[in-house]
Amino acid sequence: MSKKPLKDTSKSRRQFTDQFKSDAVQMLLDGHTASSIVDRLGLTGTNLLYRWKREQLRQSGPVASSLDSRVKELEAELKRVERERDILKKALSIFSRSD
Repeated sequence: MSKKPLKDTSKSRRQFTDQFKSDAVQMLLDGHTASSIVDRLGLTGTNLLYRWKREQLRQSGPVASSLDSRVKELEAELKRVERERDILKKALSIFSRSD
């Protein structure tokens, strides 16, 4: 009885250049959503993209990390201000109705 060779069902890991990783992270920093970048570039998941971002920030040093935290603070502040604006718009429309 002869044995059949096992099929190689494992996928070979894709290799990405540093430039490709840098460009993907830059897209994320430019405001594109992680899921849209993953779809556009054919990556396996958002975790990979966020890991590349973390590695790039670690290599860039403390200045990049502080800038990243400042961006997060400003994004949170922007969301808060947008919510306040939307509430004021609704209030203005309610009070300006003529009965």
